[in-house]
Amino acid sequence: MNLGNYKEIGLKAGKKTVKAFLFIFTLLLGSKLHSQTWPWWLSLEQGKQYYRSGAYGDALLAFEDARRTRLDKFSRMESDLILALSSPELRRLGNSLNRIENYCIERRMDRAADALRELYYHYPKAQLGDSVQRALEEIDRHKVYPEAEYWLGETYRAEGELALALRQYQKAYDSRDLLETPGFEVEILYKIVDMHRIRQEYQEMEKRAREIIEGTGPGGVPRDTYWASNQIRSAMSRILDTDGVNRFLTLYRYTNNQTERAHRFLGFFYYGSNRHAPAAEHLMFAFLIQNTILIDEIIRRDYDFTFTTLDDLADQIRQRPELVEFLEAIEYYRTAYYLASSLFATGKTLPSIQLWSFLSRSSFSGEWGERARRNPSPYIERAIELP
Repeated sequence: MNLGNYKEIGLKAGKKTVKAFLFIFTLLLGSKLHSQTWPWWLSLEQGKQYYRSGAYGDALLAFEDARRTRLDKFSRMESDLILALSSPELRRLGNSLNRIENYCIERRMDRAADALRELYYHYPKAQLGDSVQRALEEIDRHKVYPEAEYWLGETYRAEGELALALRQYQKAYDSRDLLETPGFEVEILYKIVDMHRIRQEYQEMEKRAREIIEGTGPGGVPRDTYWASNQIRSAMSRILDTDGVNRFLTLYRYTNNQTERAHRFLGFFYYGSNRHAPAAEHLMFAFLIQNTILIDEIIRRDYDFTFTTLDDLADQIRQRPELVEFLEAIEYYRTAYYLASSLFATGKTLPSIQLWSFLSRSSFSGEWGERARRNPSPYIERAIELP
């Protein structure tokens, strides 16, 4: 488990990567490979460097250039292929992509043949179904550059233009099937959720946060397989209610880096909205994922470790500064506090009291331990700040 996944994710390049891009930059400028126009991905990397240095105006120009360069490239490919298809010879070949491609190669119709080869680099030929119409549709679809749209959103956000940032994030998400980094569409969704939160558009915020949990990944597989199973959810809730927290964390393990934040976020939101039942369910998932990551990380370094109680786990965590930092990043004690309160509000007193006592005993639980120590048992707060 890479604990760094819970820090701000933004397609960041390390120093070695930056040096590599600068080296490629030099090669392209010196030898003028391909064309006089820099590749769109190179403009994108230059824009990221401007963004990280705070030169937002230059970053916007670079990201716009990346978007425009890609659009121009695929527009030229489209024009070259359509021009070739307009010839009487090719019209007689119908919609067969293979026959048209072979004809273009044999008759040295290089621009059309190059357009198809470039498309195959971005989209598998086998998925085009021997259809030149499908090839044209894919060329048109690939004019969009979701990474550039995303980074334009990041730059607008840094400049305080929240409406423009939200628009760009949405553009990037709408073209998520073109993203070059698998799973990055989830990070874009988190950005969209946060924009709605800042703009106090809570209904849309809730909808998009639920989309993170309830959506599907590659192949239509649920992004959160445990949440998608009513049977598993019911069994988890039953064990937590009847056997308590320690037994629950002994029986269940679940690592889902993509959805933990969304569960935690919705749990806080629902609690603040006095919807304690869904709050308890989402916070249960968040707390399970958090502890699974912690336990797995400890076992990775000490394979003899076996989880027994939260107190014992906390003792192990205190010996590892990186795990203490991780607790802060995932709001571990805040999650435990509101999980206890929401469980209490729904009549599940055993796990509620156990979590409350754990917080009260811990000298490292900060504000949330102080709150627990001020009251002998869990209670329902009248008001809570929205996330």
